[in-house]
Amino acid sequence: MSSRMAGATLLRHLGPRLFAAAEPASGLAARSIMAPAAARILPARMASTASAAPDAKEGASAAAKTDSAATPEQSKTKSVVSYWGIESRKLVKPDGTEWPWFCFTPWDTYRADTSIDMEKHHKPKSVPDKVAYYAVRSLRVPMDLFFQRRHASHALLLETVAAVPPMVGGMLLHLRSLRRFEHSGGWIRALMEEAENERMHLMTFLEVTQPNWWERALVMAAQGVFVNAYFVGYLVSPKFAHRFVGYLEEEAVHSYTEYLKDLEAGKIENTPAPAIAIDYWRLPADATLKDVVTVIRADEAHHRDANHYASDIHYQGLTLKETPAPIGYH
Repeated sequence: MSSRMAGATLLRHLGPRLFAAAEPASGLAARSIMAPAAARILPARMASTASAAPDAKEGASAAAKTDSAATPEQSKTKSVVSYWGIESRKLVKPDGTEWPWFCFTPWDTYRADTSIDMEKHHKPKSVPDKVAYYAVRSLRVPMDLFFQRRHASHALLLETVAAVPPMVGGMLLHLRSLRRFEHSGGWIRALMEEAENERMHLMTFLEVTQPNWWERALVMAAQGVFVNAYFVGYLVSPKFAHRFVGYLEEEAVHSYTEYLKDLEAGKIENTPAPAIAIDYWRLPADATLKDVVTVIRADEAHHRDANHYASDIHYQGLTLKETPAPIGYH
């Protein structure tokens, strides 16, 4: 059967439905006659593009009047729904009050282990270790000259850089796992947790101080260079990359130790801890900035040990998938 004959047959069957009117109509009358017939053929299309019926319009206008009559206080109390139109789950604190944060949940919080050794240092032995160590040490000089004793501003820059390596490493391990159809030994999750933990450090210090425009520019420049350099470095030698981060975290521990010394000496005001820090680290309600710096320093010490451990694994001729990651190490 030719396409012309098939079209004629289809027209004979559908014609009475599409053109049910006995007399020709035009304008609104024609649309009102043809719409029900066409809707039977293309229901989804008509439902999405057809004009609203008069009673639907009246209902919409009534709803609009009701919304406009609502007070500003009532409008603010409307629940926020998700993209799928489902009301968001209400989270509460242990004391029964509403959970105020969207960036992390109550089960993401923890109590930092401050008993970890803060003086621990991995002595560089091989040439790659020495290169990583002195590269990090060389970065400390300009940072000390630039920030002096402005520890909060120094911490802001430090955290924007420290959160990059675990994200890059976790991403590369994730892609490797997909390519090779193999497990990662838990290291993908461990590195993602480290990256999120470093980001929460940044969010906390944003409550303490705000960066100036030149500090923001410095962060953009440093991050743009460091992301690409670490990406290439991790592809070339993961053991060198993790060792570099281990020494970077050692410097972070040193920086926060100096921060604590100035807080204890009274050179920096020991202000109340930000609310986000109290909830994230489960600190007491009367916690101070000193308490926040103490738990952040402990986090950095755990990151230090985890990255040195990851580098040691590679030096032993193993891969990360063959050795389990220190789960929950932060």
